[in-house]
Amino acid sequence: MADTFRSLETRNAKLFFSGLLVSNIGTWMQFTASSLLIYRLTGKATDLGLNVMFQFLPMLLLGAWAGALSDRYNRLRVTLFTQSGLAMQAIVLGVLDLTNNISLTAVYALSLVLGVVNAFDNPARRGLVTELVEPKNISNAVSLNTAAMTGSRIFGPALATLLVGPCGTGWLFIFNGLSFAAILFSILAMDTSQLYPAPRSARGGKPVREALSYIRQDRSLFAVFIVLTIVSTFAFNYSVVLPKLADQRWGSDSGFGWLLAMISVGSLLGSLFTAGRAVVTVRYFAVGCVVLAAGNLALAWSPNLWVAFIAAVPLGAGGAMFISGANAISQVQAPANMRGRILSLTAVAFLGSTPIGGPITGWVADHVSIEWALGYGGVISIASVFLLYIMLPAKKEALQQEALA
Repeated sequence: MADTFRSLETRNAKLFFSGLLVSNIGTWMQFTASSLLIYRLTGKATDLGLNVMFQFLPMLLLGAWAGALSDRYNRLRVTLFTQSGLAMQAIVLGVLDLTNNISLTAVYALSLVLGVVNAFDNPARRGLVTELVEPKNISNAVSLNTAAMTGSRIFGPALATLLVGPCGTGWLFIFNGLSFAAILFSILAMDTSQLYPAPRSARGGKPVREALSYIRQDRSLFAVFIVLTIVSTFAFNYSVVLPKLADQRWGSDSGFGWLLAMISVGSLLGSLFTAGRAVVTVRYFAVGCVVLAAGNLALAWSPNLWVAFIAAVPLGAGGAMFISGANAISQVQAPANMRGRILSLTAVAFLGSTPIGGPITGWVADHVSIEWALGYGGVISIASVFLLYIMLPAKKEALQQEALA
């Protein structure tokens, strides 16, 4: 356990992860409340898929260039600015809801604003994580960052489920806006002399093309990125499927929030398990993908809500192993002055693919089967593991790389 939390020996890391945990509890309250609000307005999974598209389309379009900027500018300052913008977006959404001026169009517009700010926040904030600790602990810090993000998902959806009745969705958005004070304080309280800043990339050149070229030339890293993109597109659309699945299959309006919480329990376990490993290999990444696939299939056809809660835990664990594994592999292998760009490209692969997968999943839920809207992601994940091993270097070479790692 001491090895798992070794990054927290650093004061700056302890401050940052504490603030991040509190802030993201609020973020997941808003995420859950937004899905509940849209489903109550229209009752269509397709509309949930469109909201996801607006929220993550900017990551697809802007993410790679935002990563280039994070390699060029002070990541701490950029993160301070973007987190303030996310707080303002939440408060505006809350005010519109509380004053009965909310509409589907307004939710879509503010989701687009959220997506634009997130596109710049993601590589800067995740890049800042790598500057909190010594280079030898970057893999651990990246995994603890995933643990903080997923740990907040245990409490955020559960709190939203408990509070949405007495408070309404509007106050949940306001609560999220206020929760950003925690991470803003943690950033302002940091000792900048104790950071480990990476060298800034030079102006000019072709920074995005350079990062893409680096990934393409590393055969194992390229294989990881291809599989990350495919699986992320089709196997992580929980906010699109679960509200309708919980309502129609198990007859529970509140089941969505509790299912997200149980998925997050598994995600926290998977993230901490990854953080405790000295080396994260491609083989570990593949195991996470298999566990994720099995969880998707088990949850989709769970006969009741209690069985669904049990299936949600390995689903979350596999997803966290898969994501944190990809992040750890990419960050350890990336040059220091290219980490922001590589981080942004992993975010584009993971989050930027959602505008494609979200609407497709919503259409499947409304026109084919609510169960297959979740289950088809599991089938694609299993197929992606076979693709991964086809794309990897020769077995002997791959084993030598893992031995050197």
